[in-house]
Amino acid sequence: LYPLETFFSRITNIKLIELADFHQPVLKRLMSEAPGTYHHCLMVASLAERAAETIDANSLLTRVGAYYHDIGKLIKPEYFVENQASMGNPHETISPSMSGLVVISHVKEGINLARKYDLDKPIINLIQEHHGTSLLHLFYQKALQEKGKAINENEFRYPGPKPRTKESAILMLADSCEAACRTIEEANPGRIEEMVKKIVNNKFIDGQFDDSPITLSDLNKIAHNMIAT
Repeated sequence: LYPLETFFSRITNIKLIELADFHQPVLKRLMSEAPGTYHHCLMVASLAERAAETIDANSLLTRVGAYYHDIGKLIKPEYFVENQASMGNPHETISPSMSGLVVISHVKEGINLARKYDLDKPIINLIQEHHGTSLLHLFYQKALQEKGKAINENEFRYPGPKPRTKESAILMLADSCEAACRTIEEANPGRIEEMVKKIVNNKFIDGQFDDSPITLSDLNKIAHNMIAT
């Protein structure tokens, strides 16, 4: 089966179940070297799997892809907020442009690690597409404030490609919603609903779903599911 999976860029449920084992080497590394990211991936996986079920997407692929989507953060885990805890924030000592480069690079580093650990193409695609061409708003705005003039927005955008499957689109939303809702002070159902709807709307307006077969009806179902989760 496995050679055929490689040839056709497909993956069987048996292989997905194998990859879902938390004793997989790269997942063990993530748990010990970037525990905050590891926990984030588990939360994203739960959100994404349930959302996939609501629109009849491949929920197993979506869940397993979520486990691996941020493995690139293993290269510089301290630059990602979920791993900082009691540590200082290294972004305070470098320029917004450099911060952007470091954060954006976790996708490329994730692809490299996925190949090193012989992960299948569908998982690599999810890693590659989970940010699409999204803008790093925080560092883009910091750069604007520091320079006081127009700058090239593309320097603060992920290189893409945009999600090309429903599973990639779901992962993008689950990733963004989990991270954003974690930052809400005094979180309550109303604030969570507002945040989720804002994220879905902003990604749609930004054209992140233009290359995906996902529909407006799907997005509405996903939003309601994530709000309720």
